[in-house]
Amino acid sequence: MLTATGLTVHYGSREVLHGVDVTVASGELLAVLGANGSGKSTMLRAAAGLTPAEGTVTIDGRRRGPLDIALVFQRIHLVGRRSVLDNVCTGALGRLPLHRSLTPALFPRSVREEAMACLERVGLADRAHDRASGLSGGQQQRVAIARALCQRAPVVLADEPVSALDPAAAEQVLELLAELAHTERLAVLAVLHQPDLARRYADRIVGLHDGAVVLDGDPAQPVDSLYPHALLETSS
Repeated sequence: MLTATGLTVHYGSREVLHGVDVTVASGELLAVLGANGSGKSTMLRAAAGLTPAEGTVTIDGRRRGPLDIALVFQRIHLVGRRSVLDNVCTGALGRLPLHRSLTPALFPRSVREEAMACLERVGLADRAHDRASGLSGGQQQRVAIARALCQRAPVVLADEPVSALDPAAAEQVLELLAELAHTERLAVLAVLHQPDLARRYADRIVGLHDGAVVLDGDPAQPVDSLYPHALLETSS
C-alpha cells in the first residue's frame, strides 16, 4: 500500500536520511525502531510529506495524495475544550466543503454518525460527549486513532504514539493499532522506542541506524543480535 523509495533528507549540508526504502502492506503493522537521532521520525515525516525530501512516495501504486495518510503523534493534539465526538469529526475536514468545516456544529449528520462509529471501534463511544481534556492519556490517544479512522485514509503513520503513556495504556494502543491494521486492512507504520512492544504487536520490524535501514525482518528474529544499535538506546 505505502511504498517509499530513495527517501533522502538534508538539514543544511548534512544528509540525515540516506536513500531509505520502506514499504508497508495493507493489513500490516510495521514497527520502526532506532536510537535517538537515527532518522525514524524524519523518515516518517518525509513519507507523510511534512519534511522536504528527495525520493518518491506512492500509495497503492500512485503518487501520495493529501488525504491518503492519517497521522497519529506523541503529542496528541486534541482540542481539549471540545467534545470527544467533535474532535473525531475533524478527521473528515479534508472532504467537507469550506462552509461545513467552519465549526463542529455545521458537520453533517452523516459525519457525526461516522465519527460515533469510529469511537465505537476504539471502545470510547460512551465518552463521545465528554470534554477531550477529561480523558486519560491512553484514552486521548485512542480518540486520535478514531479521528484517523474518520479521515478514511488507507495509511496510518504513528510517530511514537505510546512514548508518553504508562505501560498498560501503551499496550492497549499498540493492540488497537495492530487490530485495526488486520481487520480494517490499513497499512500502519509506527515509530517506537519499545522493542518489546514491537516484537509483540508488529508484523514486521524495520531498524534504522544513522539514517539508513539496517534491519527489515520478522519480529520473531533475534533482534538484539541483529540490530544492537537501536536496542542499546531506544529505552533512553
